[in-house]
Amino acid sequence: MNGILVIDKDKGMTSSDVVCQLRKILHTKKIGHAGTLDPDVTGVLPIAVGQATKLIELMHTKGKEYEGTGILGFATDSYDVSGTVLNEKKITSAVSADELKKAMQKFVGTIEQVPPIYSAVRVKGKHLYEYARAGIEVERPRRQVTVSAYDLVGAPTFDEQRGQVTFNFKIACSKGTYVRSLVNDLGTALGVPAVMKSLRRTASSGFDLSQAVKLDFIAANPAQAPDFLQPLDLFFKDYQQVELSASQWLKVNNGAAITLKTNAKKVVLRYNGRVKAIYQKDDYNYRPELMLLQNN
Repeated sequence: MNGILVIDKDKGMTSSDVVCQLRKILHTKKIGHAGTLDPDVTGVLPIAVGQATKLIELMHTKGKEYEGTGILGFATDSYDVSGTVLNEKKITSAVSADELKKAMQKFVGTIEQVPPIYSAVRVKGKHLYEYARAGIEVERPRRQVTVSAYDLVGAPTFDEQRGQVTFNFKIACSKGTYVRSLVNDLGTALGVPAVMKSLRRTASSGFDLSQAVKLDFIAANPAQAPDFLQPLDLFFKDYQQVELSASQWLKVNNGAAITLKTNAKKVVLRYNGRVKAIYQKDDYNYRPELMLLQNN
């Protein structure tokens, strides 16, 4: 089996849990996930199988999309509702959609972000959450991420009795973006504490929920797993592609450099209709960057 199995991950599972179960179900060790999802986050988790495991680093370079819900009125140490409440401030009047939209636009573009203390980011060999659980203060590294869209969905809801405003949002962003931080920082921009209530990833690595399947279904129907396996070739639909002649294929099959009638810096090479390699241009020739010879 070679391809990408798009799992619609349920709440409560880690990404590693999904990989571990699929290794047993599919009877193969050659499996890995692209883009970790927190246990409380549901949605698209691309699983690379067989030759597709070679694509995991490339899969990380493609953007991700999320839908979620945030609350204004309190904040936690984890930036989501599973954490310990650190700050509360009752909202005394409704927050308009325009106010939220204006604040959200401040975070669109390339921005610097501080990850939550309860996250898997490593500092001096340890995850941040390990420091948090031990009660040790540590400086969190700032990182650059790109947010291409941060949009309000529908109208915010004001709960006067609780003193809270609930809002729904959509986000499109780059690898390494913490949506929890974007919700927390939105509150800071509005001058009130904020927390993420729920989050669902709707797209990742070029795949979306329309291609996804539940892990429980695969577990109950393992023979149908190949029906949901997205062809490895599908990942390269946006790349420039070249169909090789028999003589060119002989060279590529041996890892040799070739000449091509194109000026593209990077090309996907196909033979008999299947992706076989990614070649990159040097001064004169194209040379192998990634080999996928067993993609049959």
